[in-house]
Amino acid sequence: MIKTISKIAIAGLLIASFTGCDKDPSPEEEADFRCKQEGELAPKWTCVPFADDAYAGVGSAEKSGAGMNHMRRVAIANARVDLAEQIKVNVKAKLTNYVGTTGAGNTETVDKAIETITKQVARIDLAGSKQIDSWQTKAGTLFVLVSYSENTANSAIKKNLKTSFNNDQAQWQQFKAKNALESLEKEFE
Repeated sequence: MIKTISKIAIAGLLIASFTGCDKDPSPEEEADFRCKQEGELAPKWTCVPFADDAYAGVGSAEKSGAGMNHMRRVAIANARVDLAEQIKVNVKAKLTNYVGTTGAGNTETVDKAIETITKQVARIDLAGSKQIDSWQTKAGTLFVLVSYSENTANSAIKKNLKTSFNNDQAQWQQFKAKNALESLEKEFE
């Protein structure tokens, strides 16, 4: 009888230890990386805007008594602000890399040239941007996804860059001359 009770007790301990290890974590313990807006699941593009071969920006507008048309205009305007900031940062990064590799010696003048050129180059017309998707929360907030072709942006940037270099030609030439003089001085030390 003692053997039977011992066997049952050991079997019970083994079963309890196995089921204790198999416990699923509660929902609070698991990280949820799905896109959510205002506490509800949302399309992924509302969190991470994307479009093939294009810059993509997201804008939103809260529910308004002025109607859906007004909300859409506000959301698109906000998305275009997002697009403009992305393009500006992209232009600045490309110019920094370009100018940084052409300079020699003291590069403080380079920063000024980059800033001046960036302000002129980043002023591109977003009239070619278009709404490619929209989504509305249960609370009524409207989200829109707006894209702007990378090819169109790059063409406008190249055109503005040429104009910008011509507008700042005196400053650019002064920068090049200063670098050339510094290089000569180093050779004759």
